[in-house]
Amino acid sequence: MSDRVILTGLVLGSYPYGEYDRRLVVLTKERGKVTMWANGARKTNSILRACSQTFVYGRFDCFMNRDGYRVTSAEVGNYFSEISGNIDLTYLASYFCELAEYETLENADEHRILTLLYQALRAITNTAIGPDLARVVYEMKMYYLSGEGPQVSQCVHCRKKDEEKVFSIRAGGRVCKACAGEYYDPVSREQKELAEGRASHNWYNLSEAAWYALSFIASTPPERIFTFSVSEEILAELQELANAWRIAYVNHRFNSLESLRVMEQYRSFMIPKPKEDGGET
Repeated sequence: MSDRVILTGLVLGSYPYGEYDRRLVVLTKERGKVTMWANGARKTNSILRACSQTFVYGRFDCFMNRDGYRVTSAEVGNYFSEISGNIDLTYLASYFCELAEYETLENADEHRILTLLYQALRAITNTAIGPDLARVVYEMKMYYLSGEGPQVSQCVHCRKKDEEKVFSIRAGGRVCKACAGEYYDPVSREQKELAEGRASHNWYNLSEAAWYALSFIASTPPERIFTFSVSEEILAELQELANAWRIAYVNHRFNSLESLRVMEQYRSFMIPKPKEDGGET
């Protein structure tokens, strides 16, 4: 006989199955990432139609069987409708969900990642934070929660905490000036790159504000992490670092991230360049 269970979670993905059903991937507080089946959810009059959409957060009343969980009803807490109505935010939120699906396991304690994802979806519509900063914070905190985040509190080699520092992707985070040697100075690195004929994306001389932001992300609980803002210059530092870290340590191709890139390229192509003012002769 099937066991009835109530799970609180967020729909990471919703996929058509059969003629009228949907297969849901849901990140739950109680049992980590699970598969749910919403029978008849694609019918226009189905009571499961609304709750079987991506980004829906709520309490799912299910019966457990060998294939996963069969949803019988749900109490929706948040539809995140403001995201679904904006194509840019939809792509970004889809990437958040795809990253969460990649980093989580079935039947594991993933409640902190669920909290992070929920707060991140709220943050991208918060004008005080914005989607760009929300993405950086979400990505970097996700790596910490998954055990893949960089060391920022001390040198990864000598463990010193009070020395001048530089960030190394390959070393895994903070490296003091003594341990970095010739690679500490950006001018010497540039000369070495020119001599070798290739650019390096390993070393970063971050500003103190960027170091502080990374330390805050590393140490702050997910429920309180989207509570700060940074200047455009600091945001650019963090974006470059987060992108380099993902390329180095996350060996996965995210379809939603590719869609984001295509959208960004399309926007940059469509925005007209300002005409050069040659002045009057």
